Parts: sequence; C-alpha cells; structure tokens
Amino acid sequence: MNLKLYAHPFSLYCQKVLIALYENDIPFEWRKLSEEQPEIYAEFATLWPIKRFPVLMDGHQPIMESSIIIEHLELHYPGPVSLLPANARDALSVRNLDRFFDCYVTTPVQKIVFDAIRPEEERDPRGVRDAREMLDTSYAWLDKQLDGRAWAVGDHFSLADCSAAPSLFYADWTHRIDPSLTNLIAYRKRLLARPSFARAVDEARPYRPLFPLGAPDRD
Repeated sequence: MNLKLYAHPFSLYCQKVLIALYENDIPFEWRKLSEEQPEIYAEFATLWPIKRFPVLMDGHQPIMESSIIIEHLELHYPGPVSLLPANARDALSVRNLDRFFDCYVTTPVQKIVFDAIRPEEERDPRGVRDAREMLDTSYAWLDKQLDGRAWAVGDHFSLADCSAAPSLFYADWTHRIDPSLTNLIAYRKRLLARPSFARAVDEARPYRPLFPLGAPDRD
C-alpha cells in the first residue's frame, strides 16, 4: 500500500483529509498517533519535526498540511468525486473558502480550546474573547454566502467542504452558532449527513471525552 496517514481520528485537520480519502475510496494505511503506540509517534516526528498532523506518506514522499495533502490526492489518486474544479477561476473560489474555514473558523476554535487546557495562570481571557468575536463574524458572513447554495461553492462538494465539515463541527461545540443563522445551520447538517464525514465522526466518537470544553450530547 503506497499511502500511509499519520493522524488521530479526533483531530480536526486529520478529519479534513479523511473526508477526501473516503470520498473517493482511496486505500491507505492508518498510522494512528497515540500514547499507546509511541513508536508510531517517533516515526512521525522523524518525518516532520514540526510535529503537526496529519502527514501523508506517498511511498517515500511525505506530504504535510491538510489542504496540500488533498490537492496531492486530487492530482495522483483521482476518483469519481473531483474536489477541485478544472476551471481555474472556480478552483480559486474553492481554495478561498478552504482558507476561510482554516483561518477564520478553525484558528479561533483552536485558540479557545487550547486556552482551556492551559494552567489557570497562563490563560488569555482577552484572546478567547477576541476568538469568540471572530467566530460570530465568520458565522454571519458564511450564512450570507451560503444562501441558495448546497455546498460551500455552489452545487458540487469540494475541498472547501472537506475543510468546512470538521471546522463547523467543532466550532459549534466551542461557540454555538446562533439559531437565526439558518443557512449555516442547515449546511452543517448537510455536512454531517455526508457519508464520508459521517464515517470520520463515527470513528472519532470514542475520543469525545478528550474534548477540553466537554463534548455536547449531540451530533
């Protein structure tokens, strides 16, 4: 098997890549990162000293960063579901939304979650407040963008939706989406119903007690 994925099932960015793999039924070897298997973590740290996951090994080539991994799969392991449009302008729109979810949803979510696991004396209340304000702004913008759209960029599931699914999944756990944002809430529900993401969510269920803010009894 050419592909090995160094990842954890509960990781947002790992789920992003898993969606792409599952969408096109691409075979790969799981290299699950956990305290129970320190030898796998040691392999991973050797491959990528920055120690941020996921990392995909394609033969002897390591590929880092979730968006780049998905683009690599699109180039070298194409399947029936194309996650990037052939048209360059349309592809740019997909990449734009992918970056939006990573930068303006995932990043503030991580700020809030990581702050919760710090010792009390090292916490950053102002930073957490700013992150929550960013999420409110992002939610409102997305709700308008999604008006009349099935997916992030029109009618076709794409890289942007791979990013959106785990991003919004954990965002709503971290800072609840206002009920008035009906387009965004409906979109999140469609993502949860997508078989590729539903599979990733189910695989991560055993790890829900690890969520620092307390996993809600839903989704």
